[in-house]
Amino acid sequence: MAINGVSITRHGDETAGEYHAHIEGTEAIGRLTWVKRGNARVAEHTLVPREIGGRGVAAQLVDALVADAREHGFTIVPQCSYVEKKFDQNPDWADLRA
Repeated sequence: MAINGVSITRHGDETAGEYHAHIEGTEAIGRLTWVKRGNARVAEHTLVPREIGGRGVAAQLVDALVADAREHGFTIVPQCSYVEKKFDQNPDWADLRA
């Protein structure tokens, strides 16, 4: 599913992975990386190339992680400063913070 021309795909296995944001018409890919720690996913880095910045790509990557946490029952360690900021802005996510 694409929102504002951005589609999110999931890559990895049970121990580590990435969310990729793809935008039509560009080869640039936004990424959110994570590693598993117990029943939590540690959100390590959110990386959005300059050429696709300013379109809400990073927020959509975090939203995908949060949606998966709700669906699959894991918690999130917001190690990445951007993910931490989004958790601070969304108090309704508090139950997902590890």
